[in-house]
Amino acid sequence: MGSQPHSLPTPVTDAGREGLDALLREPRRAVIGLDFDGTLADIVPDPEQARAHPGAVPALSALAPCVGSVAVITGRPAGVAVRYGGFAGVPGLEHLVVLGHYGAERWDAVSGTVRAPAPHPGVAAARAELPGFLESIGAWRGTWIEEKGQAVAVHTRRASDPQAAFEALREPLAALATRHGLLLEPGRAVLELRPPGMDKGVALAEYVREVEAGSVLYAGDDLGDLAAFAAVEKLRSDGVPGLLVCSGSGEVPELAERADLLVPGPSAVVDFLSGLAQVLPPPAAA
Repeated sequence: MGSQPHSLPTPVTDAGREGLDALLREPRRAVIGLDFDGTLADIVPDPEQARAHPGAVPALSALAPCVGSVAVITGRPAGVAVRYGGFAGVPGLEHLVVLGHYGAERWDAVSGTVRAPAPHPGVAAARAELPGFLESIGAWRGTWIEEKGQAVAVHTRRASDPQAAFEALREPLAALATRHGLLLEPGRAVLELRPPGMDKGVALAEYVREVEAGSVLYAGDDLGDLAAFAAVEKLRSDGVPGLLVCSGSGEVPELAERADLLVPGPSAVVDFLSGLAQVLPPPAAA
């Protein structure tokens, strides 16, 4: 299949080309893993206003029946990602899986329910401490706290200098997280305190093993996606071809440098997924 022409962009690495070829050759054994914010949805100042790109659901509903599985892997609560994505009850997405809170939560379209562990006690303790903590270090102005159920996040995007605020908060929040038995997960103008044990790499690798995938594609945009990139690299070394896609190449160079394919944001991700659906055999013929 790799020698046959198609309209998709060409990965810049040999490993990426091998991953894409494997997906095209045996699409029914492929897992498509996708981050939400910055990949399927544009980054917005208020995360509660984020919604999937208008073309995302149509692209996924066309693609999902042609491949083995589609999984959205996000730091958001699974139910929030389903709601903001508009994924529930969509023809073609009957088997979509959303792995929320870095895989700690799972929503399956088959059941329409979310499975989640008991909340980590450190999250509640950190959440209660954060307002006074931010005030005490003079970081309250321009920052705000997002409640995430299994985690809590501090955003700096509204600050006069978002990056400076982010850097100033990074070390103090890391100490706060450690004190409560949590991890600090940095992102694009956001610092999230979450329980240890799960990340997007663990979630993706476990899901690939669960469905016995023959190839994997993962697309992400942020520092939290580095773990998923590392998981795909490990899967490659174990003989499972993979393709790494970076959505937007400017803000997170650490991710762009490891990607096989760079696309400029969610609109281009949607175009890529739509193009993939168009070149794959329809479900009945797959």
